[in-house]
Parts: sequence; C-alpha cells; structure tokens
Amino acid sequence: MTSYEEKLIHIKNSCYSNYKQIETIIETRNFIDNNFEKDLKLDVLSSIRFTSKYHLQRLFKRYYGQTPRQYLIEKRIEKSKEHLRNSMTVTETCFAVGFESLGSFSKLFKTKTGKSPSQFQKEQVSRSKIHSDF
Repeated sequence: MTSYEEKLIHIKNSCYSNYKQIETIIETRNFIDNNFEKDLKLDVLSSIRFTSKYHLQRLFKRYYGQTPRQYLIEKRIEKSKEHLRNSMTVTETCFAVGFESLGSFSKLFKTKTGKSPSQFQKEQVSRSKIHSDF
C-alpha cells in the first residue's frame, strides 16, 4: 500500500468514523416513524441493528436530543392530533396510534398539549367551522 493510500484511509476513518452509528440511529428513527402504532420497546428497536439497547439509547439521545421512547411518544401525539382533526373519536385515536390505555393516552396528551383530547378536538372542529364560514 502506498503512503497516499494510507493517508486516504486515515482521512476516511477520521471523517467517517461514526458513519455506522449515524446509520443505526437514522434507521431506528425511520422504523419508529413507520411503526409508531406498534408496541415498540427498546429491545425491539435494538434488535433491528443488533445493537445493545443501552448503547442505542445513548446514541439516539446524542444525535436527536431525546430517547427513542420520548421520540415515539412525540410521534404518537402528533399522529393523534391528525386523527382528532379528522373527526376520529378519542378512543379510536388512542388505539390507532399505539396506546394501550385510554386513561394513559388522555393524561399524556394533556401533559404534552395542555388540553385533553376531547378539548383539542372540539377546538379544531370549531376552528374549521369558523374558517368554512368565510
């Protein structure tokens, strides 16, 4: 191997040393985005890329600023807002986005948005009526 090839390999390794980590985290996030309604535990997510669940959690937090669980909850809340805007019932929404309990869904929704799911839905319906009148 020439010294030029050695230098190229060294530069590649120093610039792209964390490429596999980034690939793992991106794939994990994409998996959450496409399967948010399923029961996604850290064990399931870590098995996708054959990574330790603790290592995955640290990497995810490093690159996205939140744990996979926090990201999953955020994704579910955003999707539940869409469903509620589209007149899906609170109960249907709860189970459609992957929550197992209506009580925990309602409590978490209110914590994240400041409103209960039914309050949120009523506001959205009244806003759409106001905008449709104009």
